[in-house]
Amino acid sequence: MSIVILGIDLGKNSCSIVGLEADGSVVLRRRLRRDGVIGFAAKLPPCTMAMEACCGAHHMGRSLAELGHEIRLMSPEYVRPYVKAQKNDDRDAEAIAEAATRPTMRFVELKTEEQLDVQTLHRVRDRLVCERTSLTNQIRSLLLERGYVVAQGHGRLRIMPGELLDCGASALTPRMAFLLGDMRIRWDELDRRIASFDAEFAAMTRNDDRALRLTGIPGIGALNATALVAAVGNAATFGKGRDLAAWLGLVPRQATTGGRPKLLGITKRGSRYLRKMLIQGARSPMPSVAKSNTATGSWLRALLARVHPNVAVVALAAKMARTVWALLHHGQNYAVTPATAAGRI
Repeated sequence: MSIVILGIDLGKNSCSIVGLEADGSVVLRRRLRRDGVIGFAAKLPPCTMAMEACCGAHHMGRSLAELGHEIRLMSPEYVRPYVKAQKNDDRDAEAIAEAATRPTMRFVELKTEEQLDVQTLHRVRDRLVCERTSLTNQIRSLLLERGYVVAQGHGRLRIMPGELLDCGASALTPRMAFLLGDMRIRWDELDRRIASFDAEFAAMTRNDDRALRLTGIPGIGALNATALVAAVGNAATFGKGRDLAAWLGLVPRQATTGGRPKLLGITKRGSRYLRKMLIQGARSPMPSVAKSNTATGSWLRALLARVHPNVAVVALAAKMARTVWALLHHGQNYAVTPATAAGRI
């Protein structure tokens, strides 16, 4: 056998592998456990190993790369068209190997252990934020059931339970007072844990030159900077800034036929977390950016004059994504362009 490309369909316990020769013919079909795949790859001469970018793919990819193999990770969305009828694990592995041979295929960069650690921290923090939001909504609804309407925001909601508990038995029943106090303790604990994550991200930013450069962009702080660096690294996977914006789902969705272009809402592809963070980050500096005498300020003022502010926020987030690509790809620092500067912004 002269295997040129080995397609691996990763599973929780077992994996299906398919080997292709240079002419694309299948010369190997086998089912192995995860550790068996590494042992089998160690016996092969250096070749291309293709996998879908799914859970466990980066760990497997790093293990196979240490054996001298070339690793190609692909989005499952791009592999799906190559699956023949009667889908099964062997067909999936064959489709992965076939997709990896395409010259126009887009591959996912193999992430390091450090990048995965940072992404894990972001996922845990996001879960804690969701828990805090759920808890505060429950507190607000329970108070409303007792006739206490609390204004929007966390500020008044933090004060109201304490005021009711200080009023004694006339304000709340003993059971309700106990539950409300318990929920306040849980809220304080969530705040403490989230603050510890934020402090860790701030320390990472100070020690990472790439993340520190990204914080110069208006609307990008330590959270956005560390999340973007962990996801895209030096952005070498993307040929231009618009590719990164498209990967984040911040570009219009197309439905073009017969040569008549039709643009719809944004695609919302890629990481929902990164897209959310960029859009929220763009919403904060948008008023000040729109008033500034810069090229971005002039562009934003003209945009706000003809579209809804929410559309402008997404457009500003897409521009921020393109700026992120430029800083990471070229290793530059963010510089404000005057409004009178010539050229496209």
